[in-house]
Amino acid sequence: MNYRDFQPGATTRVRESIEWSTTYSYNATDTINPRVLLIGDSICNGYQSAVRQKLGQRANITFWASSKCVTDPDYFRELDFMLDSYPYALVSFNNGLHSLKTSREEWVEAYRAAVRFIRAKLPDAALVLTLCTALNDPAKNEIAKRINADAAAIAEEYRLPVIDLFTPMDSLDKASAMADVFHYKAPAIDIQAGIIADFVTGALGLTDGDICQHPTETGPSGALK
Repeated sequence: MNYRDFQPGATTRVRESIEWSTTYSYNATDTINPRVLLIGDSICNGYQSAVRQKLGQRANITFWASSKCVTDPDYFRELDFMLDSYPYALVSFNNGLHSLKTSREEWVEAYRAAVRFIRAKLPDAALVLTLCTALNDPAKNEIAKRINADAAAIAEEYRLPVIDLFTPMDSLDKASAMADVFHYKAPAIDIQAGIIADFVTGALGLTDGDICQHPTETGPSGALK
C-alpha cells in the first residue's frame, strides 16, 4: 500500500515558519500488550504524558505530535511511517489547529483521505477521531468549531466514534485554564487525558494491569508516577 495513493495531489497550503514533529514510543520493546497511538499537535504533546500516567499499567503509548496540516505534502509520508512502526490496538486521530488558515475544502478531502488511509493500513485497530480543543480567541474558536463539525461529519460518514475535547474545554474559565490562545495549564490537560483514557479503557475493555514500563539508559526514565 502506497501512501501517495491517499495524499492530496495538489494543495494551496502554505507552511508555517517553523514546522516540527515529535514522537515517542514508550516501552518500545513490548509487542505483547496493547499499544495506543495518539496523533495530534502540541495539544497531543501536552496530554500524552498524562494519558500514559493513567494507562501505562494497562496499555503502552506511542504518540506523534506535529505542526503539519493533513494537506501538507509530507503529512502522509510521516503518517505512513508511524502506522508502520508498531501493531496498534487503537488510534486516536486529531488534526486541525494548525489548519485555521487552510482551505476548508482541501482540508476536508485530505482529512477524509487520512481516515481512509489509517483504516486501510490498520484494519484491525480501533480508530477514534478526536476533536480539537477550544481556543481563547473568539474568532479562532469559531474556526475550530467548523473544523470539528467537519471532522464529526466524517466520523458519521465512516461510522467512527468521536472523542469530544472541545465541549469540556470550551466550558472552562479560559482566563485561568489556559496558558495562551491555544494551550492549557496542567489541571485542564489532566481533564483532557482523563477523557481520552476513559474512552480507551472502554473501547479496548482494559482492566487493571501490571505492565512494567522499562527505562532506557539515556532517558526518559520510563517511570510512572
